[in-house]
Amino acid sequence: MTDRRRWLIVSSLSLGVCISNGFARFAYGLILPAMREDLSWSYAEAGWINTANALGYIFGAITAFAFIQKLSASRMFSVGLFATSAFLLFSGLTEDFWMLTLWRVLAGIAGAPVFIAGGALVAAMFPDEPGKNALAIAAYFGGGGLGMILSGATLPTLFEYQGAGAWPMSWIALGSASLLACPLSIWAAMNVHLPTSAAAGASALPAREMMAALLGYGLFAAGYIVYLTFIGAWMNALPADFLLVSFVWITIAIAIIASPFVWRGLLARFASGIPLALATGVVAIGTVLPVFWTGHLGLFLSAAVFGLAVFIGPGAVTSFSKKNLPQQMWAKSVSLFTLIFAVGQTLGPVAAGWLIDTTGEVKHSLLAAGAILATGAAAAATQRPIATNKKPRP
Repeated sequence: MTDRRRWLIVSSLSLGVCISNGFARFAYGLILPAMREDLSWSYAEAGWINTANALGYIFGAITAFAFIQKLSASRMFSVGLFATSAFLLFSGLTEDFWMLTLWRVLAGIAGAPVFIAGGALVAAMFPDEPGKNALAIAAYFGGGGLGMILSGATLPTLFEYQGAGAWPMSWIALGSASLLACPLSIWAAMNVHLPTSAAAGASALPAREMMAALLGYGLFAAGYIVYLTFIGAWMNALPADFLLVSFVWITIAIAIIASPFVWRGLLARFASGIPLALATGVVAIGTVLPVFWTGHLGLFLSAAVFGLAVFIGPGAVTSFSKKNLPQQMWAKSVSLFTLIFAVGQTLGPVAAGWLIDTTGEVKHSLLAAGAILATGAAAAATQRPIATNKKPRP
């Protein structure tokens, strides 16, 4: 397979992250204020809808972890992608709180296998070229930035001119765009094959030796999602007009897309928890910046710093798995990391929403998230390379 074809496959697979994360998870931060206003929700109720998605993500990650060695990663990616797209569209067809909860849960169940299987597929694209492999992994997860650019460029304008009641239209538009992107991304998945065998499935992950990275990643998940869930609410409280909201969101997205080129050297060099630690620490800085620097410049700087590191977290644990484990265990390792990630991001939004309702200020949730992220960075920094036949670099 030529390099040109490999990069086409990586780019096409990244549409999966655009849909499963950029649309299905992150776009909710833009839609939330409109839904909360139109449906008269509390912040806790608004946080619950995102938590519902994360609960589904947990179930999807558990399912992927259990079956990743028995089912084709390509098929898991493809089915999950189509289902996620459909559930996004369905979210715009009801105003009932519990039906919305159901669709968000199902979108999470379907989205987790996309994230997991796609990461494992991309990790196999450049097996003997560390630099290209690190760039491919980071670029795959950077697909979430494309989803944020598309949602950030359209949704704030939609709500400005159509009002809060237009939120169903936003879900329908996201779902429709996702369905249109499915064929290309599914084609890419079907052109990559990973080994699946009973022997590989029976192999036990060295979870104890991975504990520091797992803990750091869980805390990363609990902290980062608070920013993406409530930064829109923070800007509305300033207040900020729709153009500022849109430009801040697009700034995050552009930084995400640029991040692979900033971090690829670090990802290629280290087999330890250092890349995850640094990425988590940078996300922590970006999360608390708007609290201490409340002007427009502070918001843009926060968005840029946050975006440059937020998808390096998933890229770092995928790279960690590839560098420290045999190929047959990559998907299983990514599944375990994603399960921990799902648990962390389940706790974040509802706890942050409760904190906002209790204190009456969004800033306390951002400060709490920053502290959690800093703790996660410290934990990840203690992760050493795993002693396996991979013989990873120090």
